[in-house]
Amino acid sequence: MRLRLRLRQEDVAARAGVSQDTVSRIERGRLSALQLRTVRAVLQAIEMELRINPSWRGGELDWLMDEDHAVAVGGVAELLEGLGWVTGAEVSFAVYGERGSIDLVAWHPGTRVLLIIEVKTSLISAEETLRRHDTKVRLAARIVEERFGWRPSAVARMLVLPDASTPRRQVARHTAVLARAYPLRGSTARAWLAQPSGAAALLIFLSRSPRERRGREPVRPRRVRLAGAARIAAQGRSAGVGGSPSGRTRAKHAPEA
Repeated sequence: MRLRLRLRQEDVAARAGVSQDTVSRIERGRLSALQLRTVRAVLQAIEMELRINPSWRGGELDWLMDEDHAVAVGGVAELLEGLGWVTGAEVSFAVYGERGSIDLVAWHPGTRVLLIIEVKTSLISAEETLRRHDTKVRLAARIVEERFGWRPSAVARMLVLPDASTPRRQVARHTAVLARAYPLRGSTARAWLAQPSGAAALLIFLSRSPRERRGREPVRPRRVRLAGAARIAAQGRSAGVGGSPSGRTRAKHAPEA
């Protein structure tokens, strides 16, 4: 990447605020004596991103993380559907070369408000979370119109984290950024979900179900079809739009408000 950008090691070192020798050591893979923030700074200087992928017993760690995430998505879907929203999980997209998947989309037929939901089991990078969420919100209107026939009056966003000490500390550590990006919290956010209006930005902490807290087997989300095209069409007519989503997800999980 350095050569492709036509940079010398000295140029990268100046950008990253390190020595030329440090850049040379990174290029030769000699990382053991370097601090993580030093390696990250050098990579950022050449428009690269550092990601660390821990492993455990082959692919079992990924499986556990996916399972926790799926349960969390199911909990949010259950909460919103109880408030009159229609939800769809893992909505993939490819628009203008940008690809990805939206954890959960929620449509409020009465107000035609679209809610783009990012579900995290842990907040590792606030900046990366905001960047990805911004992309999904920016493309959301086109995605849902093409997929479901929805034409939103407003596109809102919501970040969901587990109601646990570590995620709360992570949010507190990035409060200067997150307070501006997601100003609605707590009871104010819950009130907006019950009566949505406008392009709001929310952050909520989702409690585990009492069953999970007692240590029993958690309820797993499962994919099912919404019951019949007539229901979808009726919701579309009440919102003044056409089309019908396919492969909608209803997740059976009981979150605490």
